[in-house]
Amino acid sequence: MRALVFDDELKLETDYPQPTPAENHALIRVAKAGICNTDLELVKGYMGFSGVLGHEFAGVVERGPGEWVGKRVAGEINLACHACDVCHGGAPSQCPHRTTLGIDRHDGAFADYLTLPVENLHALPDAVSDEAGAFVEPLAAALQVLERRPILPSECAVVIGDGKLGLLTAQAVALTGCDLTLVGRHAEKLALAEKWGIKTAREGELPASCADVVVDCTGQEGGFASALELVRPRGDIVLKSTYHGLPQADLTRVVVDEVSVIGSRCGPFAPAIDLLARGAVDVESLIVARYPLGSGLEAMERAREKGTLKVLLDVSN
Repeated sequence: MRALVFDDELKLETDYPQPTPAENHALIRVAKAGICNTDLELVKGYMGFSGVLGHEFAGVVERGPGEWVGKRVAGEINLACHACDVCHGGAPSQCPHRTTLGIDRHDGAFADYLTLPVENLHALPDAVSDEAGAFVEPLAAALQVLERRPILPSECAVVIGDGKLGLLTAQAVALTGCDLTLVGRHAEKLALAEKWGIKTAREGELPASCADVVVDCTGQEGGFASALELVRPRGDIVLKSTYHGLPQADLTRVVVDEVSVIGSRCGPFAPAIDLLARGAVDVESLIVARYPLGSGLEAMERAREKGTLKVLLDVSN
């Protein structure tokens, strides 16, 4: 099968071994897959990754338990052991023995086929296209902000970072009806948020200590410092994206102002699929380019360009 593989270098292979599903796993023919910043970091050496990239996808089950065969699906990316104390405690996404689709020891979605446990699968309704289905995983990650820190309509919230994840997170937070502002650097991206009815500001325009909760989606070392400047005493900072380096932070201020810092990672698929089916979140406007899998190297180069939003791979092509 075809696969976009990283092993010290990124290459498109045309005879990569097709995976064989284990018991209670499904073989999925990938239809569409999205390139995210994690994929770009993996080819820079993040986590010492080797194998097939990609974890945002929609596809069709070709082999597996009968009730799943022929269904269009998206899939949760963490493959947990379900035997450890963490799994038994209800947090399989934090399983210390987990592998992760396209990220950690499990080949991913930039290929004709992938495998996942059927417990990871979520059926896609007809109202969710394959392209929209490729956004289920990142939208679920955005919704995890509200799982980790519910936001009330009466509160003031700020999302900083106007990239792919920031724009999805802003749409998710806006659904709470809170007083929301998206802070970013790019006029065209802020204009997109404004089209959705979300207030925007440039960096440095908002007053200090103005928000009950600040969500950092920048992925930059300075993001935490910016969030700390904007949050009120006894407010909350939600860290939504991983950082390129080790951020410098005024932890004394965290203590003195009694600020809570909350991590947020993978999130709930069912609400993400429901929002997409109802058209409550706009993902179409985030797509800037589509490439066939055979042009996967060019797609990755396009995704690396500064300021690029979502690049999709058409794996069925």
